[in-house]
Formats: sequence, C-alpha cells, structure tokens
Amino acid sequence: MNKLIILTVALLLSAFANQLYAQSGKITGRVLDESQLPLPGAIIYANESGTTTNNDGYFTLMGMPVGQNEITITYIGYDQQKVNVTVTEGEITNLTITMKADAELRQVVVTGQLVGQAKALNNQLNRDNITNIIAADQIGRFPDANIGDAMKRIPGINVQYDQGEARFGNIRGTAPQLNSITINGERIPSAEAEIRSIQLDLIPSDMIQTIEVNKAVTPDMDADAIGGSVNLVTRAAPAGERISATLGSGFNFLAEQPTFNGSLIYGNRYAKGKLGMIVSASYFNNNLGSDNVEAEWTFDDANDNDAFDEGEDFYPEEIQIRQYYLQRVRQSYSAAIDYKFNNKHSIIFRGLLNDRKDWETRYRSVFKDIENDGGQWVGELERQTKGGNADTKDRRLEDQDMMTYSLSGEHLLGRIKLDWTGSYSKASEDRPNERYFEIATDGPVPLNVDFSDSEFPNVSAAQTEFNDPSNSWEFSEITEEFQYTEDIDYNSRINVTIPLTEKNNSFLKLGTRTRSKSKSRTNDFYEYSPMDEDAVLADAYNNLTDENKDNFLPGDEYNIGQFVSPSHLSSLNVTGADFEGEQDPSELAGNFNATENILGTYAMLDHRFNKKFKLITGVRLERTALEYEGFVFDDDAETLNASNKISSDYLNILPALHLKYNVRPTIVLRMAYTNTLARPNYFDLVPYREIVDGVELSIGNPDLDPTTSMNFDFMAEKYFGNVGILSGGVFYKDITNFIVTQSFTDYDFEGTTWDNFAQPINGGNANLLGAEVAFQRQLDFIHPSLKGLGIYTNYTFTQSTVKDFNFEGREGEDLNLPGSPQNTLNASLSYDAKKFTTRLSFNYASSFIDEVGSESFSDRYYDEVTYLDFNFNYSVNKKWVVYLNANNLLNQQLRYFQGAQNRTMQNEFYGRTFNLGVKLDITK
Repeated sequence: MNKLIILTVALLLSAFANQLYAQSGKITGRVLDESQLPLPGAIIYANESGTTTNNDGYFTLMGMPVGQNEITITYIGYDQQKVNVTVTEGEITNLTITMKADAELRQVVVTGQLVGQAKALNNQLNRDNITNIIAADQIGRFPDANIGDAMKRIPGINVQYDQGEARFGNIRGTAPQLNSITINGERIPSAEAEIRSIQLDLIPSDMIQTIEVNKAVTPDMDADAIGGSVNLVTRAAPAGERISATLGSGFNFLAEQPTFNGSLIYGNRYAKGKLGMIVSASYFNNNLGSDNVEAEWTFDDANDNDAFDEGEDFYPEEIQIRQYYLQRVRQSYSAAIDYKFNNKHSIIFRGLLNDRKDWETRYRSVFKDIENDGGQWVGELERQTKGGNADTKDRRLEDQDMMTYSLSGEHLLGRIKLDWTGSYSKASEDRPNERYFEIATDGPVPLNVDFSDSEFPNVSAAQTEFNDPSNSWEFSEITEEFQYTEDIDYNSRINVTIPLTEKNNSFLKLGTRTRSKSKSRTNDFYEYSPMDEDAVLADAYNNLTDENKDNFLPGDEYNIGQFVSPSHLSSLNVTGADFEGEQDPSELAGNFNATENILGTYAMLDHRFNKKFKLITGVRLERTALEYEGFVFDDDAETLNASNKISSDYLNILPALHLKYNVRPTIVLRMAYTNTLARPNYFDLVPYREIVDGVELSIGNPDLDPTTSMNFDFMAEKYFGNVGILSGGVFYKDITNFIVTQSFTDYDFEGTTWDNFAQPINGGNANLLGAEVAFQRQLDFIHPSLKGLGIYTNYTFTQSTVKDFNFEGREGEDLNLPGSPQNTLNASLSYDAKKFTTRLSFNYASSFIDEVGSESFSDRYYDEVTYLDFNFNYSVNKKWVVYLNANNLLNQQLRYFQGAQNRTMQNEFYGRTFNLGVKLDITK
C-alpha cells in the first residue's frame, strides 16, 4: 500500500511538474576515464544547476533552459572539461564525456594505482554524508585477499581474525553486531547461526569495485548502522570491451603448503551501447594452519568470598593445546547486465555468488580440572581428533554460501525521478558428517606444571604412560554431527525524488522498503558406543599420528602428542554392527526458526542554498515484526519439546540532519545528527531453555529491546589536486540498551538455585566519544624529487563509558563498551613509478573488552594487534603486471586474555604467507 501511494503521488506530481516547467529540457550522460571506465563522483555544473555522477558514472540534469547551455565537469586528478549543449524543449539530450588525466596523474598512470585513488576521493568529496571510500585499484595496492583485510585500511575500522584472515569488522569503536554490511545498498544475510554479523572472509577483494563506509547515514538508508554501514559496490559494465585476469601462487610457512589464486573479468556493451554486460570470477585455494594454546583461569578463594582479589593466587584450571590444518577454497562469481531503453528508462540486473569451503583437521590435547592436591598438581586428560568421512576428504567440512540477486530500475517521469529495487539473498552454512574421536584418563593423574609465565602457561603429564595414548587411557566418545543454518532475505524498495524549484536546488525524496527474513538452524547429533571398546581402542592405537613438531609457534616447550589419525576416524562404520548409536537431544536444543519483517519509510529534504552550502534533513520510520520459536530441553527428564511461538513488534522513529559546507571546491566541512539502531542477535531472541544435570540453566530472551544510538559527527576535509586528502573529525554516540550475556554461579531463578545460569539482557547504556584523522598524499609538495613517494595514514581514538549497567553484581563498575578499541592506526609508505609500485603497510589496534563475565576476573579481552604487510607491482607493459605480496611479516597472533593482559585465554599463531603472480588487463 505504501508503494502504491508513493507511485500515485509521483505520477500526479510528474504531470503537474511537466506543466509548471514546460519551457525546459533534460541532459543525461555518463562520465568516463580514458580506459572507458566510469568516473563516480564527478561534479557536473550547468547554469545554476549541479549534480554528481553515481557509482556507474551516470548523471541527470533536469529543468535545463531551452537553447545553448555550457556544462562544466571537474574531477580530482583530471583536466576540467567544458561542453556546450543545445537543449530542446521537453526533450532529453544525452552525452558521453571522456575525461583526461592531468599531467601529474599521467606520470604514474601506467601502474593504474593513483587512478583508483582519484576515483575514490572524488566520490568521497561529493557525497552528502560522512563517508570513506576506497576503489578496486586502491584495494589492489594492498596485499589483501578478502574484503575484511581491505577494510582494515579505512579510518576507524579494525578487524577480528579467524585462521589468519579478517572475519568481522569493528567500526568506530563499535562491535560487528552494531554495524551493517550491504551489497549495492541491500543488506545481506549471515551464514552464522546465532548472529547477524557478516563473514567478511566470504567475499574476495578482487570482486568489488568500491567499498563505501557510511559513518553517518541519511534517511534514505537503512538505519541499522550504529557504528556505520559498509556498502560493497560490485562492478558496472564498461563503455567498451575490457578483459582483466590474475593468476598467482604462494606459500604458507606454517602449513608448509602452496596457495593458488586466479580471477577473470570480462565486460562490453552491445546493441549500440544500450546493453551492457560484465562478468567476473575469482578462485582462491589456500592451505592454512594454526598453532594454538588456550586456558581458562580460576583463583584460590582465600577470603571465602566470590570476588577475586588481585593479591590472590590464580592459575589455569584448564589448558588446551591445539593444532589446526586447513584447506580453504573460496570461489566467487558475479554478473551485471544493464539495459537503457532510452534516456528516460533503464534497468540493471546484478548477481553475486560467494562460496567458501574449509576442510579442517584439528588435534586437541586437553588438561582439565587442574588443581593442587596436597602439593601435587593433578588433572584429567583428553585427546581428541576432529575430522569427517570419505565424502569430506577425511576432514571437517564447513561450507558457507552467500548469494544475492537484484533487479533495479531508474525512470524519469517528467521532472520526477523514480528508482526501485527487488532482491533475493541467501546465506547458508552446511557442516555434514563432522566427527570426533576422543580418549581420556579415568580420573585425575599427576601433572608437571609451569605457570611462572601466565602468558604461556604449560602443563604435561608427570607419568610416562600418560604422555601419549596407551592402555592407561580409556575410550571416551565417538560422535557425528550434522549442522545446517539458512538465512533468506526478500527485499524491495521504491524511492521518488521530486524537484521543488525550477533551479533544481531543492528536492523532496520519499521512499519505502520492505525486508522479509527467515532464519533457521537444523542440527542433528549422534553419539556412538562401540560394542567392544577394547577392540576399538586397540585398532585406534594402531592408527596414531604424531603431531609434535619442533616449530610449534607458541613455544617448543609445548608437546601436543599423538592422536587417532583422521583417516582412521573417517574409515569407521559407525552405523554398522560394531557400534550402537543414539541421538543426543541436548545438541538439538539450539535449533530454532525465526521470521522477521521490516517495513521502513522516510521523507527527506535535500536543499542546496548555493554552491557552497547544502542541507539534508528528514525522518525515517522502521517497524520490525518478529516471530521466534525454539526448544525446551531438560537433561534430567530427557525431554526435548518445542517452545511456544513468541511474536512481538516495535517501531523506531529516526530523525536526521546533515549539513555540508564547501569552504572552497576542495575544502569541505560536514556535520551530522543521526539516529540509528542495531537489532538483537537471532539466537538471543529465541525462547529456548536448556537444563543440564538439573543444575545448569541457559535461556533466551524474547523481550530484548534493540540497541539504539543518537549520533553527532563533525568532519573537515581538504582534498589535494595531485590525489590526496587531509581530514579530521570528532564523533559522539549516546547508546541505549546495548546487549550482553549475563552469567552467574549459584544463582536463584524461578525458585531454584542454579550452579550456572546464563541469559542475554539489555546491559545498560553507554557513551562513546571519538576522533579520527587521515592523511594521504604524494610527497612531491615537499620536494619534486619525492613525487613518486606517497604516504597513506589514519588514526582513530575512541573512549567509551558504560553507564546504568544492568548486570547483577557489577553495577557501578567502570567498564568500556564491548568491542571498543581505544586506538586504531593505519600507515603505509609507497613508491609509484612508471613501471612499478611498492608499498609497506602497518596496521595497529589496541586491546578491547570482547565479552563481559560474571566478574572482572572473567571478562574476555581481544588483545592488541600489529600487522606489517608488503606488496610490489611491476608493469611489464600496459597489459601485464607482475606482483608480489607478503602478509603478516611480524607473525602477529590472535590472542584473547582473561581479566588481565598477562592471563592468556587463547594464543593462536598463523605464520607468514607469500604470494607471487601476474595480472593481465586488456581494454579495447
């Protein structure tokens, strides 16, 4: 109904506008570079009217006076152009304008590097909101395989890693769940079961044309972006034939295995330029590995109370030594087909398919229930192999897919512009036949411990028979699990832009959008008991693999030992006569079904007072309707029942104001007041209940409120003609109802005292204050001899304070907002010449609290990181480029610590990787 009303109003206003401005015409066109690729963000001025080109280089000037009109086109790094155009009453004049790089840019245009920066900075300069933009050519300057690694170069962004690649991104001191990832403006679903955060390692960096980080959203954008909204723009069809290819190989020193990568792009236009097409494919086969030590800490309760005192002794009650071997194959395919019926009507189809398969083998040596018993340390031991079956190459397979398809159109209805989009997106994760084989000791055994260095705690068996599997060990378990998660989105939107004045300096924009989402998790789990345990153990001991190695990165003092081999685990016929299987309902308790329907509508005024001063103001309304159901599991009663279906809805009213003032054409001041939100994670809303052994209780919380934020931003930017920027700004966020999971021991709930209790809650409110500065420029302004030397650097400072903390037992504590690093720094030094370019890149982020525990001793922190990367490109000629990438030169590990920086929770090393290859680029 909202769409029909907006369309009807648009048609009526179109007829009225045609009569009111009958003595005028329109100019449409496209601005290209010398390679016939689109130039986004070009400034177009004619008389008193002005506009900018969109991401595909297209523009429209409405209400142009009949007769001769002079059009001026400006672009950083390119010569200004002026074109005389004859406008006919009621007609549309179409132009194609090719810009020429200026003298400074031409000196290095052979490498193609500064061209991408010029496009990104022009696009950023002419945006109405506070945005950071990097283009594909600029991404290519860094040795980044996936889109997450590329994002960490942007001001205010730091990333969290998994298996040596960036997986989730924090924006301006806010956790991943407080931000959004879109593709071509449409929110994409998550393949992870419990959360909304998007896996950035799913999307290869060479499939994206532009990364846009909207740090202050306008009313016509989706509001779920407290820290910011990252929009990934896929490639548009070029103006002529274009072929580009990459082929490379490398080596991972930890896994001692090679890597392979390749990509191909083809684009062209047909039917006298009306039909455009571009297709892309990317393939990445990477053999990875990681060496890992994890610990869980406790303390001696010397004061007979539950609170930790720093004077007390603390020690790890559990230590795990882990070894991972992983083959990651990432494939991506995209296509875009656009058709211009005429100068008034056009449509475009876009499709993107990403698939990431991880085949993983994991060996885990566990020392648990560690304690000092009369002067002798003791604990229980476990050895576990994780693998799969023959169908998954004897390894655990995690198959994540993300696909999105959209059809959109743009139409000129008189002086009114109407655009629309319909899209379908799906993300899924499939983990079939995931098997575990575990042996363990029968009770505690003596241990040798070394806890003198709490960053690297170590433990080993004191008796020889427990150093490796032997007759002193017992069979523990064989399990097989099947996991499947699916997240499906149907999206649609309509926007109508109505000019309010003849000079085209004031517009009213109206729109509506719908998102219909369904999310489900369907896991199945079986535990198998051998009919003859002794025979199964004897067979297993004849199929052991020794995983000890001299270069275990956390330290040679760690010995992981021997394990049942993955091939033997795969060969077991667990459904045959030698085993008895039983479904485990406790593992099914996390299954759920959820639907979520969002209706958004907005009204926005876009008014330009003059060439210098512009205002955008408006309000957005978003109504969210939810329906969730899960399971209630009681271990003692051995029951698993579906929960009640819970429904709820809420409305958010979100006003916004943006001001932009051009002190000069290349000096911009921006101010924004916005209101944004973040909806709770999926599983947090599920009305599940899980009771284990009658003493542990975990429950969901369907009554969670969304997190909301009132944001204030100010930014000043100075753009340089030789492709560069100096910017600085401050931002403030007043965050309400952030969400944490509260965990308690000996907790009274519904008349029962539970040994362990956990539930997600609205934890309270927080203030976040931040500042960021960025500088990017060739250094020829210092001396002409430095014209090839360039610097790219940015720094972000954030300070967050939690207030009104609604966490029982921790009220009034001085805490930072989870996911909020105080310092983020990027810096790189590059040298560009006609034949080659080289860059050394540095990335730093300070530690931050990641998860709030029942007390400060149990808080989990993500430790500080320092990355150093290097890449080199050599242009053999205009078509062929040889490149060398080197990642993680400092061997930075992923590290979490518990409560204090010297208490390691996880210490995972990935080693260094190198990649060498060639790129081919053909333009006709």
